[in-house]
Amino acid sequence: MRIALISDIHGNLVALEAALADIQRRGAERIICLGDVAAGGPQPREVIQRLHDLAIPVVMGNTDQWLLNPVPIDADSEEKEQEAARDQWAAAQLTAADTELVLGYQPTLSLDFGHGFTLLCYHGSPRSFNDRIEPGTPLDDLDRWFAEERALINAGGHTHEPMIRRYGSSTLVNPGSIGLPLIKPTGAAAINPAWAEYALLERDDDALSIALLRVPYPLADLAAAVRAAGLPGGESWLADWRPGDVF
Repeated sequence: MRIALISDIHGNLVALEAALADIQRRGAERIICLGDVAAGGPQPREVIQRLHDLAIPVVMGNTDQWLLNPVPIDADSEEKEQEAARDQWAAAQLTAADTELVLGYQPTLSLDFGHGFTLLCYHGSPRSFNDRIEPGTPLDDLDRWFAEERALINAGGHTHEPMIRRYGSSTLVNPGSIGLPLIKPTGAAAINPAWAEYALLERDDDALSIALLRVPYPLADLAAAVRAAGLPGGESWLADWRPGDVF
């Protein structure tokens, strides 16, 4: 059995399609999305609809919840103002039908595949989509966040940083970001590589493997989508991106 975990698409259908093609090529039987579907990129409606068309279950992310009640965002810099404008633009694109689909996203998703293979999916943590699970997150925090439910594999997104971490007898997985991955060079501003990140779980008899994968795609395709959509601050947003095949 192969299960693909995707997260943090942020309205980037170009990246999503690249990942879906790779997932199909690798023979995954199921795909689960860990939230933050639409806000931030040039194709919010298209991503929501694509996930729906493929019947991919989605857990609620913090930006998904915000789209249901798009209150003004405080911005203390030009960069934050542009980010807020993109989010407000995404909210304005959604139809009533789109909103109904987002309303159907669940806080968590629990799956039992038998023989001890259980999977718990969330966005930030099982407690809140705003929690951040990172390699250095203290065990006391994890114990609080997983006090009510824990599985063999516990999968969430939110940080945009791929991770596999042992936690007692279970494993924490973050597949990274499909649509807005990050590289943080020491002493320099973060950049966005044009690749889609996801995780592939594979169960074979009694063996379970987890692979963190990245799929490069043409940055020119994303740029074309940004310009066609009229994404606010699109050129400034694109300036932070780099071709994904040069790293």
